[in-house]
Amino acid sequence: MKIIDIHTHGIGGYDTKTNIPGHILKISQIQAANGISEILPAIYPASIQEMRANMAAVKKAMALQDSGLNVQRAELDNSTFKIQHSKFGTSSNGGARIIGVYLEGPFLNPLQCGALNPLSFLNPTVDNLKKLTEGFEDIIKIIVIAPELNGAAKLIRAIADMGIIVSMGHSNATHQEAQTGFQAGAKGITHIFNAMRGFHHREPGIAGFGLTNPHIYIEVIADPYHLHPETISLIFREKNPEKIIIISDAVKDTLKIQDSTFNNEFPGIRDTCGTLRGGSTTIVESVRKLIDVGYEENIIANCISRNPEMYLNGR
Repeated sequence: MKIIDIHTHGIGGYDTKTNIPGHILKISQIQAANGISEILPAIYPASIQEMRANMAAVKKAMALQDSGLNVQRAELDNSTFKIQHSKFGTSSNGGARIIGVYLEGPFLNPLQCGALNPLSFLNPTVDNLKKLTEGFEDIIKIIVIAPELNGAAKLIRAIADMGIIVSMGHSNATHQEAQTGFQAGAKGITHIFNAMRGFHHREPGIAGFGLTNPHIYIEVIADPYHLHPETISLIFREKNPEKIIIISDAVKDTLKIQDSTFNNEFPGIRDTCGTLRGGSTTIVESVRKLIDVGYEENIIANCISRNPEMYLNGR
């Protein structure tokens, strides 16, 4: 079974803030050793020059993988799906296939920056998009945009016309503004409930839109820090299960934290101000925990296999 993490910034001491292709290959190798078969390395918002340098490192790493140099492609065990007990082990020197890049910004709302640097955010203009993406159109799979920003709807349409998926996130959008972004061509919502306007009974906002719209995909960080277990339960009760994608949002320090319980006692990976900086578990570990507490295995398995594949294929 193919296991895909569409949103991962790093792991095991490495991240995408680099111009060294070998660092990206190390991320793919560590992910493979933890059962992941394909990844979309997520680029942090920064200056256009820095983001392009980060993308160049990913593109070179992809070329090295394709040529078979410096990485041995890992083969997953395709036997019966038993994620509760199987490590989904892969060759320790193999690599999860790098299938492109995920741009988390820079067209985001500073009011919902989360742990990202709001000084790096840019206005959503076609000119900025061209400067950012030129020469990398072949590897960019997803771009995150806050749909409420002035000019965002036009840019969403332009990106969709390029064949790139638009995900809405780091956003203070109202329900109607999220609807407008969806109508303009957005297909997903980035880490639902995190770094976005919260749900209110008179204004469900972008989170409410993602939860109730049966057609849009939503990313879920299914660890015990980003979402309360009851919130995860709500998502799986109310959302079309074919549109749920479990992501890691893993960062450089992921795997440096060992936590065997599904609770809120440990603060997760946070910055000096206490803001969560990203996920602290792999998607395989998140899925194991969900199954252990009673979620239906096939539904949860689809969230890291079938669903992300369908999303990336535009279905």
